[in-house]
Amino acid sequence: MTNPRQLAFITLRDVHKGAYADVALDRVLQKVNLPDHDRRLVTELVYGSVRRQRTLDTLIDQFAKKKSHQQPPDLRTILHLGFYQLRYQERIPASAAVNTTVQLAKENGFSGLTGFVNGLLRQYLRKAEEQGSRGVGGQRSRGAEEKDSLLLPQSPIPSSQCPVPHFDPLQLPENPVERLGILHSFPDWIIQIWLEQLGLTETEQLCEWMNQSPTIDLRINPLCTSIEEVEAALQSVGLLVRRIPDLPQALRFIGNTGSIQKLPGFKEGWWTIQDASAQLVSHLLDPQPGEVVIDACAAPGGKTTHIAELMADNGKIWACDRTASRLRKLQENSQRLNLQSIQIYTGDSRHSNQFQNTADRVLLDAPCSGLGTMHRHADARWRQTPESVLELSVLQKELLTHTSTFVKAGGVLVYATCTLHPAENEEVISAFLAESPHWQIEPPRGIELAASAYSTPQGWFKVWPHRQDMDGFFMVRLRKTNNSE
Repeated sequence: MTNPRQLAFITLRDVHKGAYADVALDRVLQKVNLPDHDRRLVTELVYGSVRRQRTLDTLIDQFAKKKSHQQPPDLRTILHLGFYQLRYQERIPASAAVNTTVQLAKENGFSGLTGFVNGLLRQYLRKAEEQGSRGVGGQRSRGAEEKDSLLLPQSPIPSSQCPVPHFDPLQLPENPVERLGILHSFPDWIIQIWLEQLGLTETEQLCEWMNQSPTIDLRINPLCTSIEEVEAALQSVGLLVRRIPDLPQALRFIGNTGSIQKLPGFKEGWWTIQDASAQLVSHLLDPQPGEVVIDACAAPGGKTTHIAELMADNGKIWACDRTASRLRKLQENSQRLNLQSIQIYTGDSRHSNQFQNTADRVLLDAPCSGLGTMHRHADARWRQTPESVLELSVLQKELLTHTSTFVKAGGVLVYATCTLHPAENEEVISAFLAESPHWQIEPPRGIELAASAYSTPQGWFKVWPHRQDMDGFFMVRLRKTNNSE
């Protein structure tokens, strides 16, 4: 089977049964040999349909007699694929989107409902045509030249600079939380959390950023190469990269990369994949050669290996994690990067007592809801709940309380998460400091972050994706005073 839309349907069916989107997609793509452009189409249709699930369900609710949750599950999935192509894929002609969706219905047990599928999608297009066949700026829609009169406005999805176009068939409520939630496809509770921190305009900008396809950043290994050498090697095979301010080891790919493992320098350990925000964390820790450093939740090891590079691979780094399989990935990465200073410890850092007062520095990259990286994990917005966030905040407080005992007097602990929820960030740190008189927030050293766009008056760091164009992160550097023993 090599039909990209059928492969996307099979993948989405698994996702709607509970599979993780990336796992389900990888499982399907491994079974077929597709050209790169078809692989990209399958990936876009799967991740896009998962991300935009709430919006797509709202369109079904609006145009069908039965609500989305009342539709047969597989038919709902097929309708998601149809509406997603019509609404978000400008390169796919409207007629092709409709016809291929009808064909999907026919091939997957819904031959008797092909008229319903065809009618529903055409109703969406007719509504758009009735309300205005011209896009923003008076440009003709992409469907205006199609002989079958399947018209689709050029810009059906508004940006923060452009209010909801009058010709958008999607009907939105007045309530700002529900409006943003339906338009950008997020649960109301996430929208509410962002509105409280950012206000309306920036929340919409953040929503738009989170619905973009993610970029890929790499971190060069300065122990065996230079950023100039990696740039030249990648450019030699036609790949464009750009440097990232404040991060001396970081490069960002521009455009498609193909298979990462086949790129020059990967097997040789010249570089590894790591988002720019995650690279900031190790610079904030500022590890020094010869020190003892503990990475308390280390797997899969991106920050652990970065710490080793910053220490010139001179010292001892304990990489702790309770999941042995994830630690194996860390070992593979450290071997590929030719790092010798990393020691593996399998176990829960909340119950590890042998490390008390042994570390010059501790990194606690705490398990979190991942709300800062939802563009990378299409289904994360639907998997997390307010209740799961509260459960995670309890775990985070337990980890911070115990791992702080690993630090020698005068030592440093960096707490970091890739979430933007105050219950997992500011509230965890505030509670810890209120109970721990021998700890205090310390301005960073090493890379000049103190006056950067990430710093806050309270002394912690918050990376907002729509402002800094990188994953959302929270991080804070804490110092244990010398009289704390």
